[in-house]
Amino acid sequence: MNRGRGRRWAAALAGLLMVPALLTGCTRTIEGSAVPEGAGGGDGPGPEFTRLLTECDAVADEKIAEAVGADYVYRGFFGAICRWDGEGPSGVVKITFNWFETGSLDHERAAAEELGYEIENTTIEGRRALQMRRPGDPLSCGVSSGASTTGIFGWWVQYTSGGADPCEAAATLARLTLNLSS
Repeated sequence: MNRGRGRRWAAALAGLLMVPALLTGCTRTIEGSAVPEGAGGGDGPGPEFTRLLTECDAVADEKIAEAVGADYVYRGFFGAICRWDGEGPSGVVKITFNWFETGSLDHERAAAEELGYEIENTTIEGRRALQMRRPGDPLSCGVSSGASTTGIFGWWVQYTSGGADPCEAAATLARLTLNLSS
């Protein structure tokens, strides 16, 4: 073997020997226990919450528009949360829906308290729920409730220039969600 070739082989071999060292340097341990799908309690997801991203379809766009007093809504971002924008006689309204399979109302309360929100206990369709408002923002309100099977869901309604009661609109959307997912 000539010298140039030997150096290339040595360099290649050294590179291969470094790969395991580099790969092990990128690992980390995450504390906790794995939770199987649906382990948030209940009998498992209902038909409205069984496919990724279809939870955003739990309430039809027309029903969302009706609940918030908009002429129409159009879909925005969909993921762990879903967003719509609407427009009607009261101007622009922003609507947000979230559903967390392993969430809890106690966690929602703690997060809202940390943010300084005003929180009231309420019920939706006989289920424990929370009504939340941001301080100094009477045009927005959120309602979170236990889902019909597992986890929690929530609706936030924010009017930009007045309109209906945002808490009543969020509660109406929560009622519609429970009626559709039961």
